[in-house]
Amino acid sequence: MLDRRLHLHLATWLGQWPAGPGLHVVGSGRRTRPAWDGRPRPAIAVHAGASGVLSVAPDRIAAVRELARHPDGLLSALPAAVGYPGWAVHDDVFRWSVAPTALPDVGEWVPPTTAGLPSWLRLFDRSVLIVRDQRGRYLAGVGIKRHDRHGHELAVGTVPAARGRGLARRLVAQAARRVLDDGAVPTYLHDRRNGASARVAEAAGFPDRGWRSYGVYPN
Repeated sequence: MLDRRLHLHLATWLGQWPAGPGLHVVGSGRRTRPAWDGRPRPAIAVHAGASGVLSVAPDRIAAVRELARHPDGLLSALPAAVGYPGWAVHDDVFRWSVAPTALPDVGEWVPPTTAGLPSWLRLFDRSVLIVRDQRGRYLAGVGIKRHDRHGHELAVGTVPAARGRGLARRLVAQAARRVLDDGAVPTYLHDRRNGASARVAEAAGFPDRGWRSYGVYPN
């Protein structure tokens, strides 16, 4: 049974959920407004098995539905069809968890303006979860993308020298517990070719259910 929080998140984030078999192109005003980092996401899709919803701005529905008739060329043509030629297309595994692995906490919550954090963590407007070494240098961190009050996406990064220590999986599980405590469901997206990220997700309690998400993103 689909978790109610995930259902509400997808319905809010995309503009419609669930959907019948096939790809359903729907319009949502959210595609014209800034996302969590202040930049728009003009196309977002989630596929659950044979059913999928592709969310675009209302004035782009007709053009994208025409594209969807030829699925082999959909992703490459999608940025121009939604008015953002040259933007990137992400094609990811979509995961979520309501039971993160019971790994021990490892990080501390700090403001994103804290000195020494990488630039990607500075995009967040609320506390981020990080691990530092004994000299106070950043090793790994998680930020929370609060798409809506029902669904929060986790993003994790580790410096090369600190990889292989299990920091990322512990941070993801710790952040997931925070999201659940806040009444939302934690989600985790990664490129299907990123084996390291897939292993982190599995270890933290985010199984691969065969779901997919793709969309148009800023470069």
